Amino acid sequence: MATRSRRLAAAALAAITLAYAAPASASYLYWVKPSFAGEPVRGDEPGIGIAIPKATPKELQAHLLWNMRAGLNVAALQCQFSPSLMTVRNYNDILRHHSQELNDAYTAMNGYFKRTAGKTWQRQFDQYTTKTYNGFSTLHAQYGFCETAAAIGRDAIGRRKGDLHTTAETRMREFRNSLVPMGDGLFASHNTIAARQLVNLAPQCWDKKGRYVSKKCG
Repeated sequence: MATRSRRLAAAALAAITLAYAAPASASYLYWVKPSFAGEPVRGDEPGIGIAIPKATPKELQAHLLWNMRAGLNVAALQCQFSPSLMTVRNYNDILRHHSQELNDAYTAMNGYFKRTAGKTWQRQFDQYTTKTYNGFSTLHAQYGFCETAAAIGRDAIGRRKGDLHTTAETRMREFRNSLVPMGDGLFASHNTIAARQLVNLAPQCWDKKGRYVSKKCG
């Protein structure tokens, strides 16, 4: 009986060791990284970014790139507590490697606001940019956001020049999902993504200066 008990104890210890050790190589901040996976997007889906009505397909692609760039920029500022994530280096490498595509996206976004906002296009674009950055602000979900940003950054760096939009299309829903607080997958596998916990990007939730009005949206 004692021998059988020791065998069971040894097997249990081995299982625990594997559960903790195996995922560590795939995650910097979790034993088991929670899943934030989402479907590919075009850029006009709810919850991806500030709505840009009457945008052309090219402008939607630029909008998606501009949102991802903003999120990676926020990560470069907020995630330096973990140097191993290399969010600053990733962001700077992306700016260099994909400079032409990002410049084209900037030009397209300027064109969209000039076309739809007339003389107030610059102010409208500035407010859009402010809201986009604010939409990536997080405190309680910082671990998930930072680890996801690092993974997206590595993906983006590996893309050929001109293909950065593919990373944005396939991973922006994941990026937005990562803003929801989630526990370590080893202990909190029951958690689910709840869109209501994200910053509300609806127009009525923001004042004319691009500031979030929590009283209107909760």
